[in-house]
Amino acid sequence: MHMSDALLSPAVGGSFWAGSFGLITYCANRLKDRVDDRIVPLMGVLGAFVFSAQMINFTIPGTGSSGHISGAMLLAILLGPYAGFIVISSVLIIQCLFFGDGGLLALGCNIWNLGLYPCFVAYPLVYRPIAGTGASSRRIMIASVLGVVVGLELGAFSVVVQTVLSGRSELPFKAFVAAMLPIHLAIGLVEGLVTAGIINYVRKAMPGFLEGRSLSDMRGTMKGVVIAFAVMALLTGGVLSWFASTHPDGLEWSVERVYGERELPVDGGVITRWFRDIQEALTILPDYDIPADSGGQADTVEGYPSPDVGTSLSGVVGALMVGIVILFIGMGIRHRRLKG
Repeated sequence: MHMSDALLSPAVGGSFWAGSFGLITYCANRLKDRVDDRIVPLMGVLGAFVFSAQMINFTIPGTGSSGHISGAMLLAILLGPYAGFIVISSVLIIQCLFFGDGGLLALGCNIWNLGLYPCFVAYPLVYRPIAGTGASSRRIMIASVLGVVVGLELGAFSVVVQTVLSGRSELPFKAFVAAMLPIHLAIGLVEGLVTAGIINYVRKAMPGFLEGRSLSDMRGTMKGVVIAFAVMALLTGGVLSWFASTHPDGLEWSVERVYGERELPVDGGVITRWFRDIQEALTILPDYDIPADSGGQADTVEGYPSPDVGTSLSGVVGALMVGIVILFIGMGIRHRRLKG
């Protein structure tokens, strides 16, 4: 559900830039007196894992569309909403700047849509009341599925509102929302089940972690979980990403159903061109592959890409970048706390 710049006007894109980065600042300030140093490595490997997992699109049967997990609900459950929002924002920023995934003008909207609703609406209002404390695996599954669906549906609806506010008459409200909400419901159901499985794994590997048990009591188990997520991140980005569906994602599919093509014509204004030029200058592995003129094009077989070094390189490099950036963010928050 990464929006491209073609869907937005500069005014709408700029407004959500201000809102999203203001919220990042707010979350960092809230974490300054709350974050435990021992949680920072977990933040890093979870961010790396979410980056890698987002590379794997799964086919939605009978639709010709695909989806991938957003990961924000998973992060909010394991790290809390403030740290979760900072981690998902870091993932989206690196995807945008270095892999060309989502437009630079649209970055604020993407952070808002994929981060705010899961972390600050669905998590406190849906997941926590249902899961409670000491929840069973079944309650965690129900809470995860409902929480992810609510967060994703709100994000999908927000995409529609943002395009309407941008004056994109090619995507009329009723037709666009009628395409976006059902397909993202299907995507949310799959992500909810994946989220529940991961949460139940952490619950068994680190008893008491989800209930707020002191991290000093689980240093050994924390280390094991951090290593496990680090390995999963590298395997997911380096190998499993080969098998991602090549069908259009839910947003592209919805745009194509309404407009007839996956991409709208890009606004030729100065601001839009400026954002595009900056992004093109920064992108090192566009679309998670080595540029075509460097021999990075991968063939496809029955809708799935064949093993490709560009995909693996993107998965590993991206996961490492996210993990390192989040570690530096955690160290910066810690420094502010000690300095204050």
